Amino acid sequence: MSPSFIFDPPSDEEIELSEHDSDESDSEQSQPESQSGEESDSDSESEQRRKEPRVSKKKTQSPWDFTQYSESVAEEHARRSTTSVDDKISAVRQRSAPVVALPDSDDDRSSDSEADKQEDYRPEEEDEEDGNAGENKSFFAPSAGTSFSADSFLQLNLSRPLLRACEVLGYSKPTPIQAACIPLALTGRDICGSAITGSGKTAAFALPTLERLLFRPKRVHAIRVLILTPTRELAAQVQSMIKSLSQFTDIRCCLIVGGLSTKEQEVALRSRPDIVVATPGRMIDHLRNSMSVDLDDLSVLILDEADRLLELGFSAEIQELVRVCPKKRQTMLFSATMTEEVDDLIKLSLSKPLRLSADPLAKRPASLTEEVVRLRRMREVNQEAVLLAMCSKTFTSKVIIFSGTKQAAHRLRIIFGLSGLKAAELHGNLTQAQRLGALEEFRKQQVDFLVATDVAARGLDIIGVQTVINFACPRDLTSYVHRVGRTARAGRAGSAVTFVTDNDRSLLKAIAKRAGSKLKSRIVAEQSILKWSQVIEQMEDQISEVLQEEREEMILRKAEMEATKAENMIAHKDEIFSRPKRTWFVTEKEKKISAKAAKASLDKEDGSSHKMVSAQQAEDLKMKEKRKREREKNMPRKKRRKLEAAREMLEDDEHDDKPKGKGTDKNEKAGLTLVDLAYRRAKAVKATKRALDSGKIIKKPQKKSNKSNPSRKTSSSSRTEEMRELFQTDMKDKKPKQRGSGVGKKAQKSFKSKSRYKRK
Repeated sequence: MSPSFIFDPPSDEEIELSEHDSDESDSEQSQPESQSGEESDSDSESEQRRKEPRVSKKKTQSPWDFTQYSESVAEEHARRSTTSVDDKISAVRQRSAPVVALPDSDDDRSSDSEADKQEDYRPEEEDEEDGNAGENKSFFAPSAGTSFSADSFLQLNLSRPLLRACEVLGYSKPTPIQAACIPLALTGRDICGSAITGSGKTAAFALPTLERLLFRPKRVHAIRVLILTPTRELAAQVQSMIKSLSQFTDIRCCLIVGGLSTKEQEVALRSRPDIVVATPGRMIDHLRNSMSVDLDDLSVLILDEADRLLELGFSAEIQELVRVCPKKRQTMLFSATMTEEVDDLIKLSLSKPLRLSADPLAKRPASLTEEVVRLRRMREVNQEAVLLAMCSKTFTSKVIIFSGTKQAAHRLRIIFGLSGLKAAELHGNLTQAQRLGALEEFRKQQVDFLVATDVAARGLDIIGVQTVINFACPRDLTSYVHRVGRTARAGRAGSAVTFVTDNDRSLLKAIAKRAGSKLKSRIVAEQSILKWSQVIEQMEDQISEVLQEEREEMILRKAEMEATKAENMIAHKDEIFSRPKRTWFVTEKEKKISAKAAKASLDKEDGSSHKMVSAQQAEDLKMKEKRKREREKNMPRKKRRKLEAAREMLEDDEHDDKPKGKGTDKNEKAGLTLVDLAYRRAKAVKATKRALDSGKIIKKPQKKSNKSNPSRKTSSSSRTEEMRELFQTDMKDKKPKQRGSGVGKKAQKSFKSKSRYKRK
């Protein structure tokens, strides 16, 4: 659909090249001119330089700066009286005995008989794609005639301040998504835009938004644009980009994310900035609890990484924000993997949106090299050794490593530090200052490796990333696309290496289908893996020592926080209680429940696609059930009985939903669960006992006959006698089952679930 596009060199590389060129010119001027042969060489070099593409020697600005949003990590550690992971690692290395000598990359090259090998990956099966493209076309407006090419930003009808900012940032030619989106966004149309990673989607929605804001009523201050992102780091990056593009205008922008000061954000929102870049949770918090903050004058709503925002974890918050926003607004959605679910898009109240897909045929960047490392069942234990063997010898700098959990990422960070490799970590257990500090260190190349969870998988544009290693295999193809999209951006070369176990065959098939014949299989040298596995085995004591220090530091930190909180409550009691109570759209408990539900739905999808379960998975499930039973056994009796009763009610509900056949339980009453029936009977027994104690019912144990004719007695006495006999016979039948051997024990107040009787 769109022509082949060549990206211009990015701004950070232009800085490096211009400095290098200036250094070369200075050195050339300092050297004296000598023989004629050297002059001829210089002439030939100058001719070659003329033929090579000329790079601008004018220094350009970098749009990213993560240090401006919070204090530095050193200041935070000094304020909290804590130490960094690097300090702990260096202290442990000094205290403990030296481990086995670390394998050197030069030694590996000379001593190893076998080196890492690359082979062409051969997929087992070739599946055909199902074509569903034509089903949802009626929802979108026709986008025929849209141009995906432009020679310069001048053709896109942008104002001079924005053109000047683009020139300063080094942007000379629009990318296909920018050329298609900017003219249509200027007219106020709703847009669903998708393009490959690293194609300039941020500028595609930022430039038309800033152009429209240049003509706003400047006397009336209001929040006119809201940009929502799924992660804090992506929000900081978008806000930094907008600040750079609006540096020659009077448009104001603020950042509203978790982890930063709430009071400072309240002050910024009360000043009514033109653009707010936010994460959904913190934005709803300010709308509910901050005074004089509203979205009544909102004109543009933008969802960056929209498919992630429409998933289960964010969908309720997004719907709440859409409900608060005015109906007459422009809505734009952008992502590399845009959702095809029309129901999700209808919830956002889109008005005949345009679907813009730049480079739809290029599903992967042409300069990306994709590799897989197959880990057989016996080799999964040495996964960390395989990673270190690759990072010490093959991929040595500008590498992002994606792990599955926060704990695994932190463990890898410690292992890399103990191995002498410079690494930083990025995950949810860190403070916001530490997260932004890790990104800044990696961007400035102070560290060679960034160990991260999926927090860093979306939207982050860190220039110069050479390799992405999926240490933990992503859950689905969408996650894989976003992870590997951190490299090979804007036409640069990059590599993506994925560790694949026997349980990830379906994803491997999808990756092979996406990459085609370009997928490679990497085989790591056996001797190098054995060396690193021995080193990691020797490091286990040091790793546990570092983790123990961190746990002790955390306990002390919590104790100090509790003491400080108590002091503040005593000193400022009246002021604290005079404030209005904060309300929450979603509590922490509800967040955990929704996260579990999202995980369960994904597991269900995986289960539907994976009909066969491997032996290892079956063993893991058995161990999981065993640990669950042990936890329940150690629970207090009251909690355990409540849990059993709730589980039985769920089972009964599921049983009621099924169609009843011949083998239904005759004792089970229709519309009444066993728990309710037992509760009613216990209540009736208590009422009878109370009536006997108060004298309302006279106890006559000698009468046990069924002959009594109620017609001979009065109606009131007959009814009383009948009820008494009914309760007594009921209790007589139930006595041996309830008491068993312990006859003298009193009946407990709390209800005993039927599982208790089953055990007996």
